[in-house]
Amino acid sequence: MSDSHHMPLVIVGAGGTGLCAALAAADAGIEVLVIERDSTPLGSTAMSTGLIPAAGTPEQAAAGIVDDPALFAADILAKTKGATDAGIARRLADESAETIAWLRDTHGVPLDLIGGFLYPGHSVQRMYGTPNRTGGELMAALEAAAVRAGVMILSDARVTELSAIGNRVTGVTIERPDGAIERIGCDALILACSGFGGNAELVARWIPEMAEAVYHGHPGNTGDAVRWGATLGAGMADMSAYQGHGGLAAGHGVPILWPLIMEGGFQVNCDGLRFSNEATGYSEQAARVNAQPGHVAWSIFDARLHRLMLDFDDYRDALRAGAVVDAPTVEELARVAKLPEAALAATIAAVAGFVGGAATDPFGRDFTGKAPLSEHYYAAKVTGALFHTQGGLIVDGDARVLDSAGVVLPNLFAGGGAARGVSGGGADGYMAGNGLLTATTFGKLSGRAAAILLR
Repeated sequence: MSDSHHMPLVIVGAGGTGLCAALAAADAGIEVLVIERDSTPLGSTAMSTGLIPAAGTPEQAAAGIVDDPALFAADILAKTKGATDAGIARRLADESAETIAWLRDTHGVPLDLIGGFLYPGHSVQRMYGTPNRTGGELMAALEAAAVRAGVMILSDARVTELSAIGNRVTGVTIERPDGAIERIGCDALILACSGFGGNAELVARWIPEMAEAVYHGHPGNTGDAVRWGATLGAGMADMSAYQGHGGLAAGHGVPILWPLIMEGGFQVNCDGLRFSNEATGYSEQAARVNAQPGHVAWSIFDARLHRLMLDFDDYRDALRAGAVVDAPTVEELARVAKLPEAALAATIAAVAGFVGGAATDPFGRDFTGKAPLSEHYYAAKVTGALFHTQGGLIVDGDARVLDSAGVVLPNLFAGGGAARGVSGGGADGYMAGNGLLTATTFGKLSGRAAAILLR
């Protein structure tokens, strides 16, 4: 089949990675085509909270927050217990502040520093988000920026295969909803089509502990990037790594976000008992929740934390869906949540003791410095979910794909879920914001590096 079109740069996927890559390439004057299987650019980014960490920013300095890329990289390495590429972690940390400034000041993406609490794994407050703190809002801003930049987005077009001469990509084949097939040639290709969370066979092979978990991610994440990369001899790493979430509202598919845990909330199982240190991270908490009877838990919090969570669109969605119950007393909460009253009351009292320093949490969580829960109480029934995978193609600091021997492939780039992340080899290495850190920054870096190659 001959090429129906030829573009200097083709990007597969119009999520956060793909649109950031397209914006960076367009900044350099490169003509770029983004191919998206859906009718509207969404991807995994639209299903996220839209939060991006950055270190050493002017906003942090103005708020009196002492931070720099070295501390950020150290946090990443600490969370993974050293089981990630230290050079890549530092590269992403070094670029993070410029990524935020570039998106906001050059392309009008509304990003502000979020204060008030720490996310698991972070030493300081360094998370940026859109006004309503949603991935959908972030994606809408990125798409609007791409339109302003003149980026061409070909939607309703699914890439089915790559063409190559040796390990040099020469084009892609796409299929339209009506079955029409065409081939588009290119001089460079960026894979921005995320991971393999939507492929049950690959999840069972590489992440068996989540094979039966609810998948709360984009259905298009079927592992195309790793499959295509493998045919070109690309290296892969950390295929068992993933972001889970121990707070997906059971039966509603809305995440109950972790600030309520980090600020003093906790989880109990159906027996009214705590079963872990919830503050180590929402990702590793997913498997712990799924190990409980019925694969569910209850997140327990109070009116103070309820007010805190009202700042988040996802929480407001959970309220509208009826995923949160509340009651003025422990006894009434136990009744509406169908939890054993004596056990729940004892657990709440025990946590109050941990807060006051009268006892030490047997799971190792430090509750001191947080306010004890008080009447009125709230609860949400949750399950553990797989959000997205963190393993993928090995890339260098410019998002260039490497072969199994560490040699750069001629014209192939990858970012976001398509590339190996910085979360180590499991769930416990995932630090809040890692997904969008790699999506936006590797997107930016891949677009800039592709532009240099093409020039």
